[in-house]
Amino acid sequence: MYASGIGLASCAAPGAGGPATPDFFFVQLSDTHWGYSGAANPDARGTLPRAIDAVNALPVDPDFIVFTGDLTHLTLDAKVRRERMAQFREQVAALRVRNIRFLAGEHDASVDRGEAFTETFGPTFYSFDHKGVHFVALDNVSDPGGAIGEEQLAWLQRDLLARPKDAPIVILTHRPLFALQPQWGWTTRDGARALELLDAFPQVSVFYGHIHQEHHHRTGRIEHHAAASLIFPLPAPGPGTEHLPLPWDAAQPYRGLAWRDVQAQGATRALQAHEHPLS
Repeated sequence: MYASGIGLASCAAPGAGGPATPDFFFVQLSDTHWGYSGAANPDARGTLPRAIDAVNALPVDPDFIVFTGDLTHLTLDAKVRRERMAQFREQVAALRVRNIRFLAGEHDASVDRGEAFTETFGPTFYSFDHKGVHFVALDNVSDPGGAIGEEQLAWLQRDLLARPKDAPIVILTHRPLFALQPQWGWTTRDGARALELLDAFPQVSVFYGHIHQEHHHRTGRIEHHAAASLIFPLPAPGPGTEHLPLPWDAAQPYRGLAWRDVQAQGATRALQAHEHPLS
């Protein structure tokens, strides 16, 4: 389902420089952390508006836009949490495309099990169909332990049973569903159970955030694609116990920050994604 378009240096606009115009495309933005203040990004209030301007400048509007979690930065103050979410909504109101899907991250939802997020953005998990592709948004953050949970897994099983076995499936979530770096929280405690349900389908792609960098992985025939952050990059997974933000570089203030478009093409809805570094 996924074609190797990720990481193309040209970052061609949809329909330009490629063999054919896509049947549709969507834009993924992730980990905006609205409300963050710190040395890792002195321009923390400027990077989200910059990304919004870049998406609005695309020559063709995406069919929809998805934010894959950590819309706001963690706070234990319930009033401030809601204020940040309201401010985030004000920012994204500048997007020309109004079909916007929101997912929670642990910064948004783990403290109150998604209460403020649900009040502001709606359900934390849901599904929808778009031009022959079935999309499923999973919540693996409202549980403070980073699990999907029995109720949601039962819902996922019912949702998938209603789909044809050859249906293209796209999963949208925040944490990786596989054990990428468990000691950093880069995993989903019961993600293997979700992957087992998804393994019945021949075409499944997972688009997620959380790790603040582009990353690609395969489990069986399922492709997993992490998106870069719009606030600060984190170190690549590997040995060690620290995963602090990479230092801000005044000479390259937007280094490691990016958003992506994902194009679906042909009868199989093969996916091709292109990274757009923030500039």
